[in-house]
Amino acid sequence: MGESTDVIRLSAWVHGRVQGVGFRWWTRSRALELALTGHATNARDGRVHVVAEGPMDDCARLLELLRSGDTPGRVTLVVESWEPARGEMTGFEER
Repeated sequence: MGESTDVIRLSAWVHGRVQGVGFRWWTRSRALELALTGHATNARDGRVHVVAEGPMDDCARLLELLRSGDTPGRVTLVVESWEPARGEMTGFEER
């Protein structure tokens, strides 16, 4: 995946009871603490799609937090993919 300082894009589909429980707000707070840009978006099927860009180490830390069991609601599975950052996002939004 490259050097830890490389800017990368994390895409994570979070499964479980993650809508209507403050999950997107919690994710936004953690992402902003890590100075990541991106968004957390509810999907129609009940999942939350988290997209974050920043240094590899910080994106990996956000992924750890999503899987930590300390989130609002109940996460049963997180499916992630990685790609080069696109750089088109500013801030971190709940959608």
